[in-house]
Amino acid sequence: MKIETIPESPNHNFSETEACQLAAQLYGLRVEAQALPGEYDHNFHLVANNGAEFVLKVMGADRDAALVEAQCAALEQLADRAPALQMPRVCAALSGEKIATIRTPAGIPHLVWLLKYVPGNLLAKASPHSPGLLFSLGNLLGQVDAALADFVHPAAHREMKWDLAQAAWVKDFLHFVKEPARRTLVEHVLQRFENAVLPALPALRRSVIHNDANDYNVIVNDERSPLRQVVSVIDFGDLMHTATVFEVAIATAYALLDKPDPLASAAHVVAGYHSAYPLTEAEIALLFDLICARLMVSVVNSAQRKRLYPDDPYITISERPAWDALEKLAKISPRFAHYTFRYACGLPSVPHSERVVHWLRENAANFAPLLKADLPTSLVFDLSVGSLFLGADPAAFERNTLTETIFHAMKQAGATVGVGRYDEARSVYTTPAFAPGDGIHPTAEHRTIHLGIDLFVAAGANVYAPLDGVVYCVANNDTRLDYGPLLILQHQTDDGIPFFTLYGHLSEEHLTALEVGQAIQRGQRIASIGAPPTNGDWTPHLHFQLITDLLELDRDFPGVVYASQRDVWKRLSPDPNVILGIPADRFPALEQSKAETLAARQQHIGHNLSISYRAPLKMVRGWRQYLYDETGHAYLDVYNNVPLVGHSHPRVVKAAQQQLALLNTNTRYLHDNITRYAEALTALMPDPLKVCYFLNSASEANELALRLARAHTKRYDIIVLDAAYHGHTTSLIDISPYKFNGPGGTGKKDWVHIAPIPDDYRGAYKRDDAEAGRKYANHVAEIIANLPSGFAAYIAETLPSVGGQIVFPAGYLSEVYRHVRNAGGVCIADEVQVGFGRLGTHFWGFETQGVVPDIVVLGKPIGNAFPLAAVVTTLEIAASFDNGMEFFSTFGGNPVACAAGLAVLEVLHDEQLQENALHVGNHWLQRLRELMNRHPIIGDVRGSGLFLGIELVRDRVTLEPADTEASYVVNRLRKYSILAGTDGPYHNVIKLRPPLVFTSADADFFITTLEQILHEDTLRR
Repeated sequence: MKIETIPESPNHNFSETEACQLAAQLYGLRVEAQALPGEYDHNFHLVANNGAEFVLKVMGADRDAALVEAQCAALEQLADRAPALQMPRVCAALSGEKIATIRTPAGIPHLVWLLKYVPGNLLAKASPHSPGLLFSLGNLLGQVDAALADFVHPAAHREMKWDLAQAAWVKDFLHFVKEPARRTLVEHVLQRFENAVLPALPALRRSVIHNDANDYNVIVNDERSPLRQVVSVIDFGDLMHTATVFEVAIATAYALLDKPDPLASAAHVVAGYHSAYPLTEAEIALLFDLICARLMVSVVNSAQRKRLYPDDPYITISERPAWDALEKLAKISPRFAHYTFRYACGLPSVPHSERVVHWLRENAANFAPLLKADLPTSLVFDLSVGSLFLGADPAAFERNTLTETIFHAMKQAGATVGVGRYDEARSVYTTPAFAPGDGIHPTAEHRTIHLGIDLFVAAGANVYAPLDGVVYCVANNDTRLDYGPLLILQHQTDDGIPFFTLYGHLSEEHLTALEVGQAIQRGQRIASIGAPPTNGDWTPHLHFQLITDLLELDRDFPGVVYASQRDVWKRLSPDPNVILGIPADRFPALEQSKAETLAARQQHIGHNLSISYRAPLKMVRGWRQYLYDETGHAYLDVYNNVPLVGHSHPRVVKAAQQQLALLNTNTRYLHDNITRYAEALTALMPDPLKVCYFLNSASEANELALRLARAHTKRYDIIVLDAAYHGHTTSLIDISPYKFNGPGGTGKKDWVHIAPIPDDYRGAYKRDDAEAGRKYANHVAEIIANLPSGFAAYIAETLPSVGGQIVFPAGYLSEVYRHVRNAGGVCIADEVQVGFGRLGTHFWGFETQGVVPDIVVLGKPIGNAFPLAAVVTTLEIAASFDNGMEFFSTFGGNPVACAAGLAVLEVLHDEQLQENALHVGNHWLQRLRELMNRHPIIGDVRGSGLFLGIELVRDRVTLEPADTEASYVVNRLRKYSILAGTDGPYHNVIKLRPPLVFTSADADFFITTLEQILHEDTLRR
């Protein structure tokens, strides 16, 4: 075929003024026109006086007029067959013509036609490309192809280089690809196309397709729509009659550009197409090679034309991402991609696997034992991410620290074999050895799903072939934490289906004893169990795996895979217990799936107990600044301030465990822990705060603080800040405007008096007002002046968190406390959120204002997630409370809680976590302010140490809260494995309160991720 190398250009440059004239003359429209990009034709966006929108297209008559007729006819059939689709509609001229012919002043003929404009954004400009958006792309194209299935037009039968059936044309142009590695890559794709695709094409369905659903021809609905989806495809200029499956292949090739996981992105498009217009199995089998072929054509075409037109950006616009995509796809087995697409279409991903498993079940009685040990009496271990057996540190198993524990547990149970389960997500694999590359962030998906069964036995134990086979592979994968010495045997079913068994972590002696191709008899000794470090540096065990397709990976066939690909890999490696025969009752009950847990929660737990994020997370492990879900995926925790010194800090855990193993009782008995902890805690407080009360939660502590104040003053009324929250009990809801003025609230009680929150960004007095603190304090003074019967207390967080991560203006609390005390009231400082060094500059929030409260309330981080809270007050107030009524909390101040509290204080000091909060917080705050300078949606950044807030606004002048946007950002951060939340009266403040082990690298990762999200079109108004 003849390959076009230099396109003809229109021989008259039509202006926007001429477009308006054509609209008036031909269509009777008074419009404004704006030129649109186009490779060959002139295109104009027209807006009529009545607001109607159109696209005017002008093309030189020397081009194919019949093709324009075919486009119009196809669009008319779509309007008739799929009227619900928002496709361009053909508009007739005043003469009744669909296609008008005009002449330029030079007498050159041109074709003109008018289409209704489809509103929305180009897919190329839309971000992010969510799974749902990609699915909708495929679904729309499936609907289009279904509607055009019987469409015929002579002009659609044509030859062109963009017909995938003709992709082999690139063979004559490979010399334009100068880089040897890239040319080799293209040659590989071309070879697969010629060998696998071309012979299969004649049997495929054929129809007229759009043929160019690239991201500049696809329309996405408005970014304000709650559900982003593809609504239309435009520019049918490449329309042609060819293999129907080319439609989804072409669209997918463009859709996976610049995607970190191109195969997953492709699968979403394929699934969407199949849902609307089911693909045949033969079409699915060719899809991966067709996608690669389209990318091959694109890069060769770009390389060729770049030499002719080096300054034309239109030609090379997708060259870089196309090369990137090809290079990523080259690392994927075509059969694995095929299985992935089958799974996406709801078909059995590996069709022959079920036949292999069925044959193994039918022949189970004939298998020889793998070990000379009694597997039916084995001890099955739970090594999952949430297993208590593994301890807190996800790297513990990697370091072989569990060897003694495993074999001790087996001895105690009288078991000669320990078993590690199949299809188990394990925290051991959250270490760098199982990351997708060097230098990958811990939150990147790791290979955590175990595809074999582990048999823990002593090193040197013999391994026997369970069934007849042939040696397929003998190797030593001697990289640490790999298989070490391994063996793969090939077998086959009675009807000739091949399958494999893999034996990993062996000793080295079998490497020379066996040869590839050697026949192996059932029951024959084939290897022995290896010892560390030669076995991959693991606890001595055999990794046994069943494989139904090696994918040409051979010695590198994975024993551990990504959770996102779990279902396909499980078809490739079914449960090997079908060979081993370990009784089902030996296995511990499986943990509920996330869906099952959610369903149980909805059935048994009150529905107003909220769940974070639109897509809930199931967390099963915490370590330092990370939380891990049930698949072992790590999430950077930037707002759970309860684990102050890090999730599962070993010193805190050990202190609580040791004390719990010895004694835990109430405070009616003498015990040193409570006094030791009270001494340590009050040593951190200024005089005269010397008396402690211990409780279980901050809500209890704030309740007690109110009782203390009322007992001391003999008054009842309370002054609070607007938007404050102090706890969930009835009394505390009554003093929390955030609750009683919010959904479900019953309003303010008469004895509660609300002062404005001293917000120097959004409030009446701004940050540049040196008197702002005093002015805000005057509002409290006015409230006091209007309370003739007096009041008991003023209570406030020293830096309000729920109120929006507020930092009080200088001098505010000192003035407030002066007014309160002059009126006989008590000053209560709620330090639940900001105490214990979080602010970096000071240990307590009240110290930042240079004041000393009368009562301090502590909670949340005090026990690093152990139930503990405290109230610290003066001798005088404590004496007033000691009025004859006993105060007692069954668990408050128990020895275990106090042991945990003491450990937290020791860790804070020994690991210099206050200093870390200051250093990291200053770095983070600086980078956040730089981000604010680049993104107008960030109205304010404030805070201290590791207590920071990002306030989002739609307008920096009116300060209109961007609450919807803040929710969007938080949910997008969750998609990037960062846990954050919102707060503030308008829920538009992103709160940042991570564990104090947070690092500057963590802060940088957050900044980079947040900026990427802020560039998404949903946030670009």
